[in-house]
Amino acid sequence: MSSANLRTELPLLALLALLWGSSYLFIKLAVAEIPPVTLIALRVFGAALFLMLVMSARAERLPRDGRTWRMLLLQAVFNSIGAWTVLAWGQQYVESGLASVLNSTSPIFVFLITALVTRHEVVGGRKLIGAALGVLGVVLIVGVDALRGLGDQVAGQLACLVGAVLYAGAAIYGKRFGHISAVATATGTMIWASAVLVPLALVLDQPWTLAPSAVAIAATAVLSILCTGVALLVYFRLVRTLGSMGVASQSYLRAGIGVILGLVFLGETFTLPVAFGLFAAIAGVALINWPARKNTKQR
Repeated sequence: MSSANLRTELPLLALLALLWGSSYLFIKLAVAEIPPVTLIALRVFGAALFLMLVMSARAERLPRDGRTWRMLLLQAVFNSIGAWTVLAWGQQYVESGLASVLNSTSPIFVFLITALVTRHEVVGGRKLIGAALGVLGVVLIVGVDALRGLGDQVAGQLACLVGAVLYAGAAIYGKRFGHISAVATATGTMIWASAVLVPLALVLDQPWTLAPSAVAIAATAVLSILCTGVALLVYFRLVRTLGSMGVASQSYLRAGIGVILGLVFLGETFTLPVAFGLFAAIAGVALINWPARKNTKQR
């Protein structure tokens, strides 16, 4: 990718990090009154409706062949059904800071899977250094103290890592949808997620008995439309333009978004380790996405 194209795609990567980074705030507001499974079901169902409206406005159609729908089911397992489920389970036993660090390792898993298995895009030492630097940045932003619990609740920590692996799988498998548009990919994924999670919520939570406040409903709506629907449109575009490692690198920026939101809304202090962490995270993203030099020599 050229430097000119990066000037368009990197702001979109920052937007994706903002949308997914701020989702934790809206989840916290909503989950106080809406059970987790029902909240996730509402999140994906609302996103599916929103994305279908976008498809209608763009005069696009969903795929009609069974093979593509089977692929979309697997993408939904990677990107939402499986990842969100194991992460939610793991975070019951793991402190949020450590969970953030473990969840930010998805670019490293993208690197390893790409280098050892799929080889679907070029990876090298620069990207590996960028991935490691990004994780270091997240550790500094969250706080080194978050690592003290590493190894205590092994099952929960492994669940968080499995979630990161699933996110890596989503970034890699998402490259296979070049035959349909980004909006069709996002819509099909959310339709599958809704088909699985909505019945599960009906059985487990009986949501018709709930009476959430206006704040919880508004938080759920923002989470569904902006943090999921719009975010997935950006995500599947970036999978095609920045590649698997590039789009996965937004996990480093999410930690920075959390710091900025804390400064603006919670009056938190900006410390020197956090400053170094932000610099390391941004440097990691830059190294991962920096365009490779073109080889002008003839083969």
